[in-house]
Amino acid sequence: MKTLIETERLLLREITLDDKEDLFTLHSHPEVQKYTGEPVVESLDEMEKAILGRIAHYKKYGFGRWATILKDGMQFVGWAGLLYLPEFDEIDLGYRFLPTYWGAGIATEASHAILTYGFTTLKLKKIIAIAMKENKASIRVMEKVGMEFFQFAPYEPGGEDVVWYRCDKKLLSKNNVI
Repeated sequence: MKTLIETERLLLREITLDDKEDLFTLHSHPEVQKYTGEPVVESLDEMEKAILGRIAHYKKYGFGRWATILKDGMQFVGWAGLLYLPEFDEIDLGYRFLPTYWGAGIATEASHAILTYGFTTLKLKKIIAIAMKENKASIRVMEKVGMEFFQFAPYEPGGEDVVWYRCDKKLLSKNNVI
């Protein structure tokens, strides 16, 4: 599978059905899913359906959530990438990693590279990121990569407020991020 983004420590590529077991391990972990608003994945069949949705997203939009591989040992560590949210007409930066790799700067490294790719290669105008208020680590990543807070608002109608961050190429250039 072709690498789309490479950083000092990471390779990002499209997710395939070959990633089903790794993704199941990730998405069935209660701590990983704690701040996502999503339940843990209960079966490999459920994971396969989700992967097929990701593949369809790549074909429709030309980007998506990408498998994130640690170059040292070629170890799957999670995913990071962009997702079009039609209900908001926004492109969302997201990431999810195995707890073993939390606190190692992987989310920041991947997010920085994804924002650069989004603005320079994909020529996107704006990228947002959304997190639950309690997810301090994810919010810190958004801030470290140069995004700015712009609102508290629910993600789903009638849901609790979550934090919304945003950025564009001009903001990231001003913050010396890209």
